[in-house]
Amino acid sequence: MKRIVIFASGSGSNAENLIKFFQNSDKASVIQVLTNNPHAKVLDRCKRLKTSALSFNRVAFSKSEDVLNILRTSKPDLIVLAGFLWKFPEFILNEFQDRVINIHPALLPKYGGKGMYGMHVHNAVVANEETETGITIHYVNENYDEGAIIFQAKCEVSPSDSAVDVAAKIHELEMEHFPKVVEKLVVS
Repeated sequence: MKRIVIFASGSGSNAENLIKFFQNSDKASVIQVLTNNPHAKVLDRCKRLKTSALSFNRVAFSKSEDVLNILRTSKPDLIVLAGFLWKFPEFILNEFQDRVINIHPALLPKYGGKGMYGMHVHNAVVANEETETGITIHYVNENYDEGAIIFQAKCEVSPSDSAVDVAAKIHELEMEHFPKVVEKLVVS
């Protein structure tokens, strides 16, 4: 059975979707969710879904080996960033090389980089009058949103779409595609 650890910072809808997707799988399971936000809604979701969840601070994540040691103990086959907003430290990436992925709410390389997440991305897509947007699932490297692209899915942006409309379309793509891509990666 392959082991998945999820990192999240906010509401955790993608984390919940992944947990539910793998709940009855004989191939993989989400064994733990880690968050940098002790008030994140993802913690409530994990409690309801009976999934182990821990929060940590910046020192534990990037200035010590506390989070790295949690990962060493958990022995994940894949680490999935699902709405996790901090840059991943190189010493963790080095230990879990090619086993850390992220989902981004745009078609990278457009609208990537520091500060480009959530509604910031959707507002920029609408402001620039883009005709399409989508999701990108990619490997994580030492730079924000620059790792090798694994998968992209597109959706149309109509002139009447607000950033909220775009966010809803992106959410649909995430719910449909993210678990399937994670499953393909973790069992291959």
